[in-house]
Formats: sequence, structure tokens, C-alpha cells
Amino acid sequence: MKILIIKLGALGDTITSTSIINQISKHHHKDQVYLLTSSQFECLFSNFKSLTLCSFDRKTLSNKIKSILWIRKQQFDRIYDLQSNDRTTLYCALSGSPFRAGNHPRFPYHVHPKTKYIGECHSFDRLNQILESANIEKAEPLPFLPVPEDTAEEVSGWLNDHALFEKPYVLLHAGSSPLHPEKRWPYFLELALAIKDNFNVIWIGGDDDKELNIELSAKTGINATSAFSILGLVELGKKARFAVTNDSAPMHILSCAQIPVFGLFGPTYARRTHALGQLDNVITPNDQIAQNDHQFIPQDIANISVDTVLNKLKANQLL
Repeated sequence: MKILIIKLGALGDTITSTSIINQISKHHHKDQVYLLTSSQFECLFSNFKSLTLCSFDRKTLSNKIKSILWIRKQQFDRIYDLQSNDRTTLYCALSGSPFRAGNHPRFPYHVHPKTKYIGECHSFDRLNQILESANIEKAEPLPFLPVPEDTAEEVSGWLNDHALFEKPYVLLHAGSSPLHPEKRWPYFLELALAIKDNFNVIWIGGDDDKELNIELSAKTGINATSAFSILGLVELGKKARFAVTNDSAPMHILSCAQIPVFGLFGPTYARRTHALGQLDNVITPNDQIAQNDHQFIPQDIANISVDTVLNKLKANQLL
């Protein structure tokens, strides 16, 4: 059989789905399995030995048409749509595939969870419901992002260059998408100053965080802005004591390292989007997490105090 898995992004959402994708691939180990993903995320799947990768730019109508034509030409026996947005729903509707699994209990999906998703569980758990509907064994709640040996060696070299093997280090991500400045907790510097006697502090993030990390690292810590690829950041995380982040892509990336990742949430809904396996490490202004989308009320992330974060670290015997 020919199998197509669709997962286009965003980054955190794609990382959350890696264990699901791996589980589908294992279930169809005798079949030819394709993954349709965004071009910028192909690197995440470079070590998935059983996948044939394909990507199209999502930004233009012509590429949307090319995607549909490619899917129809391949004549896939089964499609697992892990995105299930308006775009990929159209892909499935026009695919000609006799088996279409997705997130919504409606056309064009033959296989789907029985009820509408209203954020009553993590997005990973919802993807597992798609697997169950397709009679596939559930995936483990651990992101699957194997790191190649050369990347691990590069990270070790960076740690040596910065003399970071003698004292334990922690990773802090104070930034967020520039489109969502409301996600930024304003007290990262105060936190860093409070823990710097116990740990080396490393400021991580991408180009959007450059100016902020320059400012923070001038006061304390090491600026590692854009120093690592996604897989390199996973490897860096493996050797860290813990991480504290806003609700951001690095939060999800570092969950792959299987260290405590303390995610700070205010304006966004933690039950749906927390880092996989890190629900107990979520920190909110009122120390509560709504049960579903309807109950969630956005809050000001600045209402999380530094003492709240420090007490959470102490409760986990990290300070």
C-alpha cells in the first residue's frame, strides 16, 4: 500500500506530532509511507528512515494546486491528515483516496474521533484518538527527534569552548514570536539573577530574540541566540538541568530532551498546547488550568511572580 501522512506545521505542533508520525510509520512498516510537510520542517524528519519526504511551499495558489495534483497522481491507499485544517481538508476531499483519517467527525474523513475537539485534552492526545479510530496502537507521549552524531559533536564542542562542563547549566527562553509579545514573561532577568549562583544561565532563541538576549546576557549568562539548529537545541537540552520558557517553539523543542521544561502561560491555553509530557511543569498566574476551550480565560502573564517560579523549582528539588 501507499500511505500519506500530512503534517504542515507550525513548529511546536509538528514536534508534538513526531511520535504519532513514527507510530503510523511503524504500523505500516511493510508499506511505502510518504510525509507531506512544510519545507522548513523537513530537517526534523531527516533521521526517520522509513519515510519518503515531500514538501510544497504553502504560500501560493499554484503550489496548493501542485500539492493536490501530486496527491491525486500518487493514488494513495490511505491518508492520515494530522493537520486537518481548511487547506488539508481540501487536499483530502480531492485526493481520490478510499481511506481518509482526520481530526473532524465530518466529510471528507472516513475515520475520525467520534466527538468534536474543544480543547479538553492536549493536541497530542487528540492525534492519538485519530490513531485509535484507525485501529493503530497509541503513541507514547514523547517527541521523537533523533539527533545525528555530527550534531551531538558540534554541541559538545560548543560546551567545551564555553567551559560549561564544570558547573550545571539551565536554558532560558525569554522571547516569543514578534506577533505575540503578550506571551513574554517580563521577569526573566530577575529569575536569572536569582539562580546564577547555582547554575550557568544560557539564553536561547532565534533571530527574533537577538536584541532581547543581547540585553539580558549583558547582565548575566551566555548569549546562545541562533547558535544551534533545532536538533542541536535538543542535544543542548539533554545536558541541561532544566529549562524555563514562554509558550514558544523552544519550549516544544526542549521537551524532546526529556528534561523538566517549565512553561509560562497566561494569554494562551496550556492544556491544549503545553510541551508534551510537561503538564506538571506548567506555570500560570493562578496555578490552575482550564478544562476546555470554553472555560479558558486569558490572563496577564506578568501576574506570575519570580517567587512563584522559584518555588516551583524548589518543589521539584532543582534549587
